[in-house]
Amino acid sequence: MSAQSMDAVSAMSRPSAFQTVLIGGLIVGVLDGSAALISAGLKGVTPVQVFQYIASGLLGPASYKGGWATVLLGVFCHFLIAMAATVIYYLASLKIPLLARQPVICGMLYGVAVYFFMARVVTPLSHARTLPFSLSQFMIHLFVVGLSIGLVTWRASRKKLS
Repeated sequence: MSAQSMDAVSAMSRPSAFQTVLIGGLIVGVLDGSAALISAGLKGVTPVQVFQYIASGLLGPASYKGGWATVLLGVFCHFLIAMAATVIYYLASLKIPLLARQPVICGMLYGVAVYFFMARVVTPLSHARTLPFSLSQFMIHLFVVGLSIGLVTWRASRKKLS
């Protein structure tokens, strides 16, 4: 096989930036959402309340009276945030290759950064009520959000190198 045809095959197997971000965002959204639902459920909070809380960032307390429409808005916002977090890390990894080469430590540190950015910047600027520090949410961001994003980015970068 010639070098050109090997490059063509390699290019076809590489995920695009869009595919990487979409896959990463969906993985993070599902895993983080599942972890949040389990964590909240252990405290007696229903899935409806979890997603209405997320929607309250846009709508304030009215989100809790919005029924399934605000639940769906919360789900949409949750996945949008997961995609945004993935986009930021992926784009940063193009400029800072260490992020893709060291997915575990860099991803976990990124998860910490995402947690504090959401807790200390996004939530206070939104209409949602600010929650106190939560070790369970911190650990979810460390191991689920950051690590997942780091590993998806690493996998995409590995395919580009092969």
